[in-house]
Amino acid sequence: MKNINIRFWWLLLLEFLVAAFLLTCTTDVETVDYLDGICSSVSPLVGFTAQLNMLQHQVRGEIEVLDDCSFSVTKFDMVAGKDVRWWGAKGEDFQNMMNGFVISRMHLNQTLKNESMVVTLDDCTWDDFSVLGIWDIAFESDYGHVTLPISYIIGAPVAGLSPAVAPTLSPGLAFVPSPGKEVDEESVWGKEQPTMLDNCKELSDVYRLRWTLNIETGTVDLGLEAAIPYTHYMAFGWAKPESTSSFMLNADVAVAGFHNQTAPFVEDYHINKYSECSMTQDGPASVCPSSLYPRTHNDTSKTTNVKFIYGQWQDGVAFIRFRKGLQSSSRHLDVSVSTTSEMMIIWALGVMKEPDSLWPWYLPEKHTSFGHVKLNLSKALNECKGPLQAPNFDDSDLLTTEPGIAILVTVGPAIHNPNPPHPDEVIYFNKVESPVLKVERGVPVTFSIQAGHAVAFYISENPVGGEPEENTMIFAGGPHAHGVPASPYYLTWKPDRFTPDEVYYHSYFQKKMGWKIRVVDGGLNDMYNSTVYLADQKVRLYWMITEAGVSFAVKAVPKSGYVAIGFGKSMVHTFAYVGWLDGAVCKVGTYWIDGRDAASIHRTNETLTDVQCAQQNGILTFQFSRPLDPHCTSRQECQNIIDPSIPLKVVWALGTLWKPDHLTGSNMHSSKSSRYMSVHLTKGVAEPEQELRPVLAVHGFMMFMAWALLFPGGVLAALYLRHLENDGWFQIHLYAQYSGLAIMSLGVLFAVAETGEFRTGSLHAKLGLTSIGLACAQPLNAYFRSRKAAPGEQQSLHRVAWLFLHRYTGGAALFVGIITLWTGIFALSNEYSGDQMTGLDWALAGWLFCIFLLTVYLERSGFRNIKSGKESVFVKGKAIDQHTDSANLLRPKQAPFMSAALDDSQRYPAKRKEVQLQVL
Repeated sequence: MKNINIRFWWLLLLEFLVAAFLLTCTTDVETVDYLDGICSSVSPLVGFTAQLNMLQHQVRGEIEVLDDCSFSVTKFDMVAGKDVRWWGAKGEDFQNMMNGFVISRMHLNQTLKNESMVVTLDDCTWDDFSVLGIWDIAFESDYGHVTLPISYIIGAPVAGLSPAVAPTLSPGLAFVPSPGKEVDEESVWGKEQPTMLDNCKELSDVYRLRWTLNIETGTVDLGLEAAIPYTHYMAFGWAKPESTSSFMLNADVAVAGFHNQTAPFVEDYHINKYSECSMTQDGPASVCPSSLYPRTHNDTSKTTNVKFIYGQWQDGVAFIRFRKGLQSSSRHLDVSVSTTSEMMIIWALGVMKEPDSLWPWYLPEKHTSFGHVKLNLSKALNECKGPLQAPNFDDSDLLTTEPGIAILVTVGPAIHNPNPPHPDEVIYFNKVESPVLKVERGVPVTFSIQAGHAVAFYISENPVGGEPEENTMIFAGGPHAHGVPASPYYLTWKPDRFTPDEVYYHSYFQKKMGWKIRVVDGGLNDMYNSTVYLADQKVRLYWMITEAGVSFAVKAVPKSGYVAIGFGKSMVHTFAYVGWLDGAVCKVGTYWIDGRDAASIHRTNETLTDVQCAQQNGILTFQFSRPLDPHCTSRQECQNIIDPSIPLKVVWALGTLWKPDHLTGSNMHSSKSSRYMSVHLTKGVAEPEQELRPVLAVHGFMMFMAWALLFPGGVLAALYLRHLENDGWFQIHLYAQYSGLAIMSLGVLFAVAETGEFRTGSLHAKLGLTSIGLACAQPLNAYFRSRKAAPGEQQSLHRVAWLFLHRYTGGAALFVGIITLWTGIFALSNEYSGDQMTGLDWALAGWLFCIFLLTVYLERSGFRNIKSGKESVFVKGKAIDQHTDSANLLRPKQAPFMSAALDDSQRYPAKRKEVQLQVL
């Protein structure tokens, strides 16, 4: 008994060790992908193959599970996306797909053209997901996927596994059979996707033929694929074997397209004339459906031998698959197709005519492109390298806004949503399911939101929607923007030139209910607040002041190779902005110009944002934004500061060729502005450079006459013309000063009358008022002039004070007046063109220099000491007898108390010793 117990315990221990070992091995297989570089292959999915269904971006490919941690992809086509990864999810429904995860570190951001690759699973196993797909991270969008078999997921055996799992249909135009036609589900849901066929031939750059030959059933599956709008048709067929030319006559043709732009169809047509279908006494004629032709007395076959299988319109590419019998007993309508020899095939693309009251059929109109080529169906062929891409395919789904008409925002079922996966209900615009909305910058858009209180409408840069993150830019709407039909919520949004080219509309409370808004440049008048034609009407300037600075747009009216504007009175000493066409690319550059040759044009590095440049029909337009203050100090462009309160002087130039790296004389402008334009940025107006107004010219001339001629002349007369008899110096001095005052007063009146107001804010006005006040004080001062002292008497205190005031206030008036002349010239130079004002400052300086030279000459020649034989004195305007004399008011070397009536012996006592008396 004891031995039996010992044996039992040993057996029990041995079973435990074996179970532990097996459990350890099993755990290692399930959780570890690689062990010493080798991956196990115990998963029942090893060897499983499936084809990717096409949801977006023209995805095609075949997937095979290689082992427990990798799979291969062959015949892989895909149009490039932004951030595309391999994706795993628990199921195909919306929530499971949104909650999926990245299963490989491989990126799929480039366009793939019939590629083959091996993908390794990272940090996951086949047990972690049941859907293997291609996922756009930024848009949270499914490009295509395969579903792993349910039998494997629930742990059942996987013998004879095949991917007979119904895939999600394309979000475009999904599987829709033609009315009254049976559908072979095995060909759709069996071992291949409806978009995948064995062979492919390029008929043109935008048209492809795909086919799979079914020898056993005597049929061929044909796939017509073309980058066309869904208002067009695709035609393909076989010509009569005996035809040597005009291959389309009596040809057996299938025409495929879309009913009501939604339901795909294919029809068998017969061609007996090159014109649209019509009914004659003998029956249908021209290009007509075969169903219209009557059967012959010995023909019991169907009049059509094509069967619709699948159709979609996705990413701007139409694809319709149908099945055609190789042999037909209707010899007068159909052509029997050989599987071993070459036959002539014909094809065409064109616009489909919609039914009307006379013709209840969709009829092809005259083709826009066509061709013929020989084809052997049994010969394997793959000329289609990569996915077929349609430029601007969103245009076919565009909903364009109209000014003044509100867009109705509602919700409805998701039928053909362009961005899978998606919730059951999505946003509708004007009863259209999630269209691409096209708006123009500067044009307000109004939304009438009637989607219910559970859908809060908003526009942002977030492509997914739902509650946005804190740093998400919201352009309009928000959690408050919801309404119902009884009480709509009206939301108005005006995109501007800073709005991105692509934004998105969504619900605030649910992800992926909306889609894209394409923002395009409207008229520049809508995008900018102000616009003017610059001088000579050849360049138009647009501008708008913003919080960040100022934005400009420049448009050349005539055709040109480049257009430039400069901030200044002329192109010399100007900060310039040039827009030019470099091949097919339009560019914008900034420059400092300090001369008139090509070597004087220097490239700068200004901080420009929102730079755009375009050429249409030879007309160049460029746009840019810049700060008002560059906020720098060390570079030349740091001085390019714009003060909106001061008119900005703008000039322009046009030319035929601009080479920024090798500027020569050939790059000089062919035309330029004849004058600058003063642009008032804050007022939104501009005025051209004006000719010097005559009244202001008269004002300046009068002030020159007064302050540079009459007033200085009167002073010089008082200093150096005292030798004139009968007080001639005093007469000249008096009349010169009074004439100067009169002319000065008239000049002031002319200036006030021209400007319409009496402005005192400028430095010129302030100095002018000061000089006028000092000048007008001189006649008042002269009126209170006191009598000078008699010979031998001392000058009175009143006389001394009067001399001091008269002398120094007069000198101060003359000094301030000349300074005022300078400020007047500078003020005119700032307001008018430099060409008109050139030389005025130098002319004034030359005149004053001549007065200075004259003064030096008179002083050195001793004119101040020359005396006349007879002098007189004036007191308060009355003449004094000849025994008194007038005071020398402006003689600085003579003391004010010295009498002018003293004789030489009194003035010069030293001469008394030389005087001798003689007897009469």
